[in-house]
Amino acid sequence: MSLIDLITGNAGNQVASDAENKFGISKNQVIALLAVAAPLVISYLRKKSQESPDEANALNNALDRDHDGSILNDPSQAAARQQEGGSILDHIFGGQKATVENQLSQNTGISMDKIGPILAMLAPLIMGYIGKEKQANNVNSGGGLGDLLGGILGGAQNQAQAQPSNPLNDILGQVLGGGQQQQSSGNPLNDILGQVLGGGQQQQQQGGLGGLLGSILGGR
Repeated sequence: MSLIDLITGNAGNQVASDAENKFGISKNQVIALLAVAAPLVISYLRKKSQESPDEANALNNALDRDHDGSILNDPSQAAARQQEGGSILDHIFGGQKATVENQLSQNTGISMDKIGPILAMLAPLIMGYIGKEKQANNVNSGGGLGDLLGGILGGAQNQAQAQPSNPLNDILGQVLGGGQQQQSSGNPLNDILGQVLGGGQQQQQQGGLGGLLGSILGGR
């Protein structure tokens, strides 16, 4: 299963519908959030895994213990695992969690009071997807996770760029297609946010991610 299949398939759609019912947020907004949040989470996990063997082993153990992919067959688990999802995001983003939520709120139009709880529903789904891909690719140690996560992102990029007619593919193509920035802020999370969401004033331009989100959200 590709990352785009996760976002546009049954699992992503059911969690989006559950979030719509629970929080009164448009299903399309939740899917757009997942389209941005999933590569962001995977990018940051990849960076942490590559930079720290301890982080890689911890992620490997967490996937084996808690994220076997069964949530993809029963996406209704996401709502029940919201508290767990919040803990996952706390670990991934640490003290930068509020910055991430603010950026995602600005880019999806989901209010700050709802962005965190919705992300917490999405986190177990994203982790379950990674766990399933880990099993499918026979990755049995933390050392191979960086390559696995990189492969997930690369595959999604290729698929999104090959199928540009779908607004969600357009979003993923832009999210994943920016490559490495030439300048680093010195903060890994900010660098990843810059790559995934684009930098600063770019978000005010119609041609940026905001414009693509508008195309799927009905011109918001």
